[in-house]
Amino acid sequence: MDKETELYFRNFNELFRSQGWQQFTDEIKANVVATNNIELTKDEQDLFFRKGQLAVMANILNLETQVEAAREQANENVEDI
Repeated sequence: MDKETELYFRNFNELFRSQGWQQFTDEIKANVVATNNIELTKDEQDLFFRKGQLAVMANILNLETQVEAAREQANENVEDI
């Protein structure tokens, strides 16, 4: 793995281990619960808006897993060479 890629994954690792990241994801999780309450949905447009919000929140909450999978794949690619 080249130095730039190593730095990329190291920076994400530092981010995920920070207190700020934990606070941020805790807030996102709380927002998921509130946003997922379809009883508060006013109309179809609001439903689609909430669906978009939930998709963004899911991407944030899954970011650590996605980066870890990319790191493992990058390591496998290096081993294959």
